[in-house]
Amino acid sequence: MNVPKNLKYTKSHEWVRIDGRIAVVGITDHAQDELTDVVYVEVPAVGAHVEAGKECAVVESVKAATDVYAPVSGDVATVNEELASAPELLNQDPYGKGWMFTITISDPGELNELLSPEDYAHHIGA
Repeated sequence: MNVPKNLKYTKSHEWVRIDGRIAVVGITDHAQDELTDVVYVEVPAVGAHVEAGKECAVVESVKAATDVYAPVSGDVATVNEELASAPELLNQDPYGKGWMFTITISDPGELNELLSPEDYAHHIGA
């Protein structure tokens, strides 16, 4: 499994790339591998307020539908509109073109609750 060292992770398999007060969010390589072929992605609306640990998006695959949880609290700043017509980007490039949305972080202290790459790798048994 690919667990990039420049990201933070959640136990529910979301990844976060921090850029100042902006968190770029997606699902991990492990998550997309477990889901198999992604066929639909529902992202939160731009401007929506999300709370850390709460459901905010949905990913559907040929195998299952699963909720995506906000890794940090804040307001959704942008969404990856390409996913509407190309949900397979989550499978093909989960850490790049398959990003889901960005959050303007309201509580930077929540970042301390996220897993390091090493802790996440241990969590998934990699």
